[in-house]
Formats: sequence, structure tokens, C-alpha cells
Amino acid sequence: MAKAVDLRAKSDDQLSADLADLKREAFNLRFQAATNQLERPARIKEVRRDIARIKTLQGERAQAAK
Repeated sequence: MAKAVDLRAKSDDQLSADLADLKREAFNLRFQAATNQLERPARIKEVRRDIARIKTLQGERAQAAK
């Protein structure tokens, strides 16, 4: 689980890379859930929230750049 403080210390490129990794993980978790192979169902919620944190931070940075 990523903390907002840790995410703010990262560069835009690092955030984009983390976002891509989390989206890939979310995709894999959805497949595991569909085939009843999911070990930690709560991980889906964690990943979705981490994605939201990164997108929020990217939006804040884009707004500040204007």
C-alpha cells in the first residue's frame, strides 16, 4: 500500500511507471478472481486505491502546472 507522502517524493516518470504496474496487477487480479484463484481478495481494493492515489497526485500536478 502506497502512502501519499511516499508518492509525492516520486517523479512524474516514476509515478507513470508505478501506475502501469498497478494497472497490470489489477488486470491479473481480476482474472484470478474470475477463475476463483484469488488468495487475497482485499488486494484488489488496495490496488484500486493506490491507482486512485497516483491519478489524484498526477491531476494535482497537472493543475499546478497551468
